[in-house]
Amino acid sequence: MTSQKSPRRAFLTGLGATVATVGAASAGVGAQAPAGRFQAARHTQDDWMDTLPGRHRMIIDGVTANGGGEALLFANNLFEANKTGYSIAERDVAIIVCMRHFATPFAFTDAIWAKYGAAMSGPIQFTDPKTKQPPSTNLYNAAGYGMTLPNLGNTLDSLIKRGAHFAVCDMATHFFAMQLAGNGGNADAVYKELTANTIPNSHFVAAGVVAVNRAQERGYTLIYAG
Repeated sequence: MTSQKSPRRAFLTGLGATVATVGAASAGVGAQAPAGRFQAARHTQDDWMDTLPGRHRMIIDGVTANGGGEALLFANNLFEANKTGYSIAERDVAIIVCMRHFATPFAFTDAIWAKYGAAMSGPIQFTDPKTKQPPSTNLYNAAGYGMTLPNLGNTLDSLIKRGAHFAVCDMATHFFAMQLAGNGGNADAVYKELTANTIPNSHFVAAGVVAVNRAQERGYTLIYAG
């Protein structure tokens, strides 16, 4: 016996089929090509990072006084291991050492340490391991300290000769300028003095944390040196 559907039942059946069809179509729309891949914005302030030649790119994030020394050690290890293990010349390894937070003072020359060493040493809790006194020179560019400092004898000059560059935190530099100027002092004058006495291959960045971000967006691998 042939089954007869009531008009109402036929309508509901047809409606269900229509909804299923619409649902499938909607699922198909949602399954279309995903949204475009994220592409970080580029800023001219960071273009210097792309001028460093190299087949490999690393940024080492120095944050503390000890971390600044360890960053130099890590940079040396990167140059050396790429050379001995992969036969990659130093010119083909792009390395940026970020001196920020309490590692920032080590981006300044001996002239700054001779004048402000005692005042800078307090906030960063750093003393000369030989004299137990505040340094009067940039000890990360001094010979004869060997294992007593975290850079293990790898000096700023030796890393600069190998091609390392330095990102120097401008925000921290302003902080130290205010600390060194003290009450009633001219922080702007001290800031100008600091920026005029930085180690070679230095690049001031708005903030060290920003430089770490921008470098990674330009293909640099991050190594943390706390």
